[in-house]
Amino acid sequence: MTSTTHAPRVTVTGDVPAWRDAVVRGGGELTELGPDTEVLVWHGGPATELVPVLAAAPNLRWVQLPSAGVEAYVAAGIFEREVEFTSAKGAFAEPVAEHALLLTLAALRHVTRRARATSWGTPAGISLYGLTVGILGGGGITTELLRLLAPFGVRTIVARRSTSPLEGADVTTDLDGFREHLGEIDVLIGAIALTDATRGWVSAEVLAALPSSAVVVNVARGGLIDTAALVAALDAGEIAGAGLDVTDPEPLPDGHALWGRDDVLVTPHTADTPEMVEAMMARRIEHNVRAWHAGTPLTGGVDRAAGY
Repeated sequence: MTSTTHAPRVTVTGDVPAWRDAVVRGGGELTELGPDTEVLVWHGGPATELVPVLAAAPNLRWVQLPSAGVEAYVAAGIFEREVEFTSAKGAFAEPVAEHALLLTLAALRHVTRRARATSWGTPAGISLYGLTVGILGGGGITTELLRLLAPFGVRTIVARRSTSPLEGADVTTDLDGFREHLGEIDVLIGAIALTDATRGWVSAEVLAALPSSAVVVNVARGGLIDTAALVAALDAGEIAGAGLDVTDPEPLPDGHALWGRDDVLVTPHTADTPEMVEAMMARRIEHNVRAWHAGTPLTGGVDRAAGY
């Protein structure tokens, strides 16, 4: 963080008028990319495209990234540039948590099967009330999800880096400690950053340790789950179903084994749509430009060592 005697000179890439307006509301001065650029608001696109943009701004001091996950930027070596980086983590928490709840209820209530039915069939489904929900991740999505889950009277187990208590969670532990609770979990929800430590964490071993009545929901990144292991677990009846907003690979190819199943609901990474993101990201930009100018902490700072 820093403070400036002049309005921060900010370059906004891409054609997003709401983001440029947010810069001005936050007290920034819009400028073309070049030596005057102190702050860069990156519109997105392939992470590798950001490399020449950074090179064109030799006096750059802070970059605002448009996504909560930053694994693509890690892979592209973006964080080797010694400037401050912030991501959108936490900015989209409300709609993503809402979508996680939707997928949870759909999986428990067999909504996918019923949506495809052409006859009355056999009544089936499980109530969320009183179940045990395990959540991978302790960030903004989890905080909001815990608030949404509270009226259902669920027991919640949260895995995150810190084992200090998280408000709203009955149990807070790290990833290793979380393994000890797998047999108790009725709903496993992925809401954690994708790093070397979390890639493929939901493995064949983890899935086998869940009760056979459990459902798995993922609103994080597709790489959190070993896709082949998930298909095998579903085929073997080791788990009852899944709700996926993200997949590995993504987009999920036509004809993939996850398509067409009555026990899997796949949504195409729509927990936060472009329409939602534009307005929420504008609020984050305005807040951070104002904070940068005032020398107060920025929201969403990237931890280079942790990779998110």
